[in-house]
Amino acid sequence: MVYLHGLGHFHPENIITNRFLDDLDIGSSEEWILERVGIRTRHTSLPLDYIKMTRNRDPHAAAEASIISNAKAGAFACRMALERAGLKPDDVGLLISGSSAPEHVSPAEAATVAAELDIDVPCFDLNSACSTFGMQITMISKMNPTEMPPYMLVVTPESLTHTVDYSDRTAAPLFGDGSTAAVVSLSEPSNMTFHACHYESKPTSWDKVRIPRFGYFTQDGNAVQGFAIRKTTDALRHLQTAFPVNENKFKFVGHQANLGMLRTVCERCDISEENHWHNVTDFGNTGCSSAPAVLSQNWKRFNPGDHIALVVVGSGLTWVHMILKIL
Repeated sequence: MVYLHGLGHFHPENIITNRFLDDLDIGSSEEWILERVGIRTRHTSLPLDYIKMTRNRDPHAAAEASIISNAKAGAFACRMALERAGLKPDDVGLLISGSSAPEHVSPAEAATVAAELDIDVPCFDLNSACSTFGMQITMISKMNPTEMPPYMLVVTPESLTHTVDYSDRTAAPLFGDGSTAAVVSLSEPSNMTFHACHYESKPTSWDKVRIPRFGYFTQDGNAVQGFAIRKTTDALRHLQTAFPVNENKFKFVGHQANLGMLRTVCERCDISEENHWHNVTDFGNTGCSSAPAVLSQNWKRFNPGDHIALVVVGSGLTWVHMILKIL
C-alpha cells in the first residue's frame, strides 16, 4: 500500500489546435483528426511559429527552441503537489523522475528537477515510457517502508512534441506536452491509498513504439492500438472483480492516447461516461504524464468511497494497473 498525499500537474501555455494542424497543409483536417483520435487541442512547449516555419525538421533544435525545460515543467507540477499535501520541498527525502523523451542522456532528469526545487536529496530516473507513473508507484509499493524517507516525490515531465515530425499527419495530431507529480509515502498515513499495483511487459515487441535518440516518434499504429485495448480491458475487468464496489464509486482513468480506444474499453467493461475520467480531448497524448494528469485535474472530485482504477500502457511493451482508494 502506498499513501498519496498530493498530486500536481502542469501544461505549457501554447496550444496546438486542429485548425493550426490543418493550416500546415499535411492532410490532417479537423474532421479527420476528430474521427481518428478524438483530440481537439494539445499543449506544447514549442513556439507555434517555430512549428509552422520548421515543421520540427531538426529534433536537436527543439530543445533550444523550447519555452520551458522538462526540469522547470516538472518543478511546477511538484510545487502544486507539495502545496496540496501541505508540505515544502525540504520535506522530500527522495525524488524519482521518468520521461519518454528526457532532455539529457546524463544526468538523470530527477537531478535537474530536484535542482529546480533547490533540494539536495537522493534522486534517480525510472522510465517505462507511457506507463512510467504506474511503474514508479508499483516499484515504491515493493520497497521496505523502514528504509524509505517519510515523503517521496514521483515526477513525469514530458515534452513529446519535440519528437514529432509536423509534416507527418499520422503523428502530428497525437501528442502534447505536460508534467505531473505526486507526493507519496510508505509510512505517513493518508486518506488516499494505492492498492493492487501490478506490472507486466512484452519486450519482444519493443520495436512497436519507439523514439530513437536522434529521431522522431514512430509506431505500428494498428498493432499498438489493438494491444492497448486488449490489455486495458483485461486489467480493468480484473480490478472490477477484485474491488466489487457500487458502480458509481468505481472510476476509470486510462492512458490518454486515443478517445476512441478509451471508449471501446469503457463499452466492454460497462463504464459510464460519468465514471470515465479523461483529458485526451483537450491535451492529447502527453505520454507518462497523461493518466496522472487526469487524476490531478480531478483532485477536487475525489470523494470518500471512490475506487479509481488506473490502467496505463506504454512502449516496451509495458502495462500497469492499480486502484486508488479514497477513504
